[in-house]
Amino acid sequence: MSSLCPFAGATTGGGVCPVKSDKSSASVCPAKSDKSITGVCPVTGKDHSGENKESEDSAEEKGTNPRMVPAKCPFGYDSNTFKLGPLSCIICQALLHESSKCKPCAHKFCKACISRFKDCPLCGADIEGIEPDAELQALVDRFIDGHARIKRSHTAGDAEAVGGKNKVIYEDVSMERGAFLVQQAMRAFRAQNIESAKSRLTMCADDIREELKSSEDNLDLCSQLGAVLGMLGDCCRTLGDAPSAITYYEESAEFLSKLPTKDLELVHTLSVSLNKIGDLHYYDGDLQSARNYYARSLDVRRDAVKEHSAVASQVIDLATSLAKVADVDRNLGNESTAVEGFEEAIQCLEKLKLDSEQANLEQRRLSVLDFLHNQLADK
Repeated sequence: MSSLCPFAGATTGGGVCPVKSDKSSASVCPAKSDKSITGVCPVTGKDHSGENKESEDSAEEKGTNPRMVPAKCPFGYDSNTFKLGPLSCIICQALLHESSKCKPCAHKFCKACISRFKDCPLCGADIEGIEPDAELQALVDRFIDGHARIKRSHTAGDAEAVGGKNKVIYEDVSMERGAFLVQQAMRAFRAQNIESAKSRLTMCADDIREELKSSEDNLDLCSQLGAVLGMLGDCCRTLGDAPSAITYYEESAEFLSKLPTKDLELVHTLSVSLNKIGDLHYYDGDLQSARNYYARSLDVRRDAVKEHSAVASQVIDLATSLAKVADVDRNLGNESTAVEGFEEAIQCLEKLKLDSEQANLEQRRLSVLDFLHNQLADK
């Protein structure tokens, strides 16, 4: 799965990328973070207004100001920490998906996670069976709904007074909700809970599609959807569903192709999606289709190098694409064309000079160069 966060440019929690940080963007419990609302938490359904009054009275006795203390979600999900507690799976560290309970110890995990164990990872008891926990999963779903929204007040013109206070309403925002869902998907994917990752990404894609209905030309949304669809393709490929993976990658490439080519991260994501489609056709034995997609990726990377010839990663990407096209040409019997492609790739990499601070790129350059020399030696 790509490490590019499709929401990194959004103003979510100070612009913190959810893929690179454990801090969530929409992270304060809505029912307890604003004094102008009723105090009913949309997740638990509990009225916190009495609790607030009691805590204020207690604080006054201690000589402290409760308004100086950050509001805390009862589940521990706030702007400074990310503790999902009973709603998370200790195996994948993401929100529970298909919550399941072990028998007889009753400890709870994602179904896909616990299915890989014979003993409970928490207590070590033998697992005699696994049964779904629909009640807990319903609570997780409510948690997602409650924490994937932002709150806004009515403007002065249409404000409604509620007990002398402006009414605060909740509004779904694709970027906020998307960042939250992508974070959960990335955690699940890294832990090989692919079904969970796919579920969260599907929700995210559906949200963005809905937003695009009213703003088809929104480039940010197109960028986000293209990246999320690519991640969904990764999920399907990992699950062995090649046809669905190709469909997602193709749709991802369609959206990303609409965007300006100045953004190198988007160019990289587009070229990678095209290469992944080529890989799936290659391993399926459809060499001509594989070459077509590899060639499209090569064209994207050639254009990128023309604009950014000093960016080492782009040159290495170009050489990699040249190698992929040449490899297919050789398998198709076009030996002379293949040799030309390998030689061009070698020239690109040999001209590339990297300093000591680019050790990772140098390692990658040498790896690709070694592959290319081996290919020429086998001709």
